[in-house]
Amino acid sequence: MTIYVKRCKLQVASSLADFVEAKVLPGIGILPADFWLGFSKMIEDFGPTNKALLAERKKLQLEIDAWHVANRAVGFDAASYQSFLYEIGYLLPEGSNFLIETDNVDPEIAKIPGPQLVVPVMNARFALNAANARWGSLYDALYGTDAIGELPKEKGYDAKRGQRVVSWAKDFLDVALPLSGANWSDVTSLSVEDNALILKINGQLSGLLNPLQYEGYRTNGIKRYFLFRNNGLGIEIATDPNNQIGRTDAASIADVNLESAVSTIMDCEDSIAAVDAEDKVLAYSNWLGLMKGDLEESFEKDGKIVKRNLNSDITFTSPDGSLFSVKCRSLMLVRNVGHLMTNAAVLDHNNQEVGEGLIDSIMTTLIAMYDLQKSQGLRNSVNGSVYVVKPKMHGPAEVAFADQIFTRVEVILGLPLNTVKLGIMDEERRTSANLKNCIRAAKSRIAFINTGFLDRTGDEIHTAMEAGQMIPKAEMKSAKWIVAYEDRNVDIGLECGLYGRAQIGKGMWAMPDLMADMLKVKVGHPEAGANCAWVPSPTAATLHATHYHQVDVLARQVELLAGSSRGTLADLLTIPIAGERNFSSEEIVFELENNAQGILGYVVRWIDQGIGCSKVPDINNVGLMEDRATCRISAQALTNWLHHGVVNENQVLEAFKKMAAIVDKQNSSDPTYISMAPNFDGIAFKAACDLVFTGRVQPSGYTEPVLHARRLEFKNNHFS
Repeated sequence: MTIYVKRCKLQVASSLADFVEAKVLPGIGILPADFWLGFSKMIEDFGPTNKALLAERKKLQLEIDAWHVANRAVGFDAASYQSFLYEIGYLLPEGSNFLIETDNVDPEIAKIPGPQLVVPVMNARFALNAANARWGSLYDALYGTDAIGELPKEKGYDAKRGQRVVSWAKDFLDVALPLSGANWSDVTSLSVEDNALILKINGQLSGLLNPLQYEGYRTNGIKRYFLFRNNGLGIEIATDPNNQIGRTDAASIADVNLESAVSTIMDCEDSIAAVDAEDKVLAYSNWLGLMKGDLEESFEKDGKIVKRNLNSDITFTSPDGSLFSVKCRSLMLVRNVGHLMTNAAVLDHNNQEVGEGLIDSIMTTLIAMYDLQKSQGLRNSVNGSVYVVKPKMHGPAEVAFADQIFTRVEVILGLPLNTVKLGIMDEERRTSANLKNCIRAAKSRIAFINTGFLDRTGDEIHTAMEAGQMIPKAEMKSAKWIVAYEDRNVDIGLECGLYGRAQIGKGMWAMPDLMADMLKVKVGHPEAGANCAWVPSPTAATLHATHYHQVDVLARQVELLAGSSRGTLADLLTIPIAGERNFSSEEIVFELENNAQGILGYVVRWIDQGIGCSKVPDINNVGLMEDRATCRISAQALTNWLHHGVVNENQVLEAFKKMAAIVDKQNSSDPTYISMAPNFDGIAFKAACDLVFTGRVQPSGYTEPVLHARRLEFKNNHFS
């Protein structure tokens, strides 16, 4: 039972009010009365607009559904469809050209292409790991993954594998830091004399092909660390003659450390399960610790208690003898929730739940003021900005609304206009189709756009639900619309002036155990002109960082700016329907069971354990990073086939039951796990079924309404 306290016209959960008044406001210099007055007025002013925008989403969807139903008899006509979308205001005229005006953007956003992590902020250990993943050992990343072949089966150090790691790393250095007339495998000595790098091969002086790549050095006893830079990213070569690897290396090279996760999104959305005030306070508390710099987490590892906190910066000596610091933490962005959900942590003047996005906007910005007020120490933004990623917005009006929200937040908190920088996630169809106008709506604060295959595909299926049966989920990745979507996102972003001012991102590599495959495939993201892309772990960030040494993304963006657009609106609006295709029984069973297993594997942890993102074994026991976006596409894929008679309700239910037993077995080693079979009457199993059987009426096909309701039911049944 939530206990509320009155604050102006709001009813605020006492836990949230206590957190704000006791832990946040005292260090900010804002009086509680002023804060609550501003927040209350903001809810009163913006709550109705939020509801109106959601009503517009529903109205447009009903009109699109009706158009598809009415045109089934005459057949689909792309030109008529596009004209119709303009008529109802789903599509808007693109308007004149413009350039964004975002100022005070940190170099990690504007100037340094590289990997980006997304991490559930409710998990302090994961959040700290991600924040500290700015640098990572290439040797460790190669040795501990399948990047150079199958993992060793025996415990202890495998010297042959270690040599393959060293060879791979030195081949990488030949590309990133080429030497003049030699290879890194030839180097026999690295040292410093009068602050200058001395590099020798069998006693003979050698050097970098581009000497300006060398930036400086540091020492720690007999250990030496040499800092280089390529394509904006740092490379640190460590020498240690006493190290297990260093003592076998001709130049005593013991490791190669790469600047890895340049930025990290601390997630309050898809990767967490936050359904009430208790959950929100935990998320905000961890964000507070990150912004203050004092977040700590202790845990047991190998029988010892390990304490984790934020990394400090490291000092190097430059060739001219001056000292400089190197940042050892990712630049942290925070992802708020979208406009859809409400949360009972705050009730408005009508005792109705307040839009959760409104709560997030003011709370995460308020907390970030701890960082804004720093002039030294563990700073996040050195340019005085707060980076908020805003997901699941539909079209320019919703982006403009987000811009207005943060303008009001800045007024309430006494911050300069556009202190908050906005990230627009291009993951909904109406945003993709109107991307230029979406960017225009936030042109003074935009700092990030990206693509996301999973949510975007979920919205594609839901928006065109009445158009017909869709192609299988695996075929979506090569569909005409998604090729245009990926290309247009980069091209439009560059056309609008994001080059050198903002990030253009690509989506997640979802298979954290398949790093060899990632190394082969994910180089396509920087080649496409994206200056960041999502990875599932710090180790993956280090490996993906090698791609940004292979590809000069900023130069690639200049090439793309000089070229022509690569995707058309017509291609983007091509609906991925299967037409009259008759699916084989094998295809149907595979699609049913694959999607049902993925839904259940994710939902059972979400509902029963409050885990919003984790590595979930798929039907073939390959670990996949699952969050609400993966759940959305799987649920909508089955909903579509059910709606168009490719499968029936009994087939879907039987698939869920069969897969529930498999998911139970996959989780058998977890002592806290609650089995779904053989009764199939648990809350988690019901939630999974709800996502498909009520999928057509879920707003935009989102999973949040079902998951939140069922998680609250579980908490009330087990914790009340």
